[in-house]
Amino acid sequence: MRLNANALAVTVSVLWGISVLVVGLVNVIWPSYGQAFLQLCASIYPGYNPGNGVSSVFIGTIYALIDGLVGGAIFAWLYNLFVGEQLARN
Repeated sequence: MRLNANALAVTVSVLWGISVLVVGLVNVIWPSYGQAFLQLCASIYPGYNPGNGVSSVFIGTIYALIDGLVGGAIFAWLYNLFVGEQLARN
């Protein structure tokens, strides 16, 4: 069975974007919440500085949406590549 690369890419993008958005918004309310997670995101996404208000949360969310889209597409492509090789062997 092969994966639909577009569907998986969009799904991963939305899930990762929502994760960063929710943790970022909760961090605005409770500044100690999710600090390590947001610092990890800041170390990966250039220009993203957690804890600088709601605008920073949306910048991180945009980065996460793009990151999830690319990561999901690469994952689906690799999965389909390996499944194709397995099917050829059988």
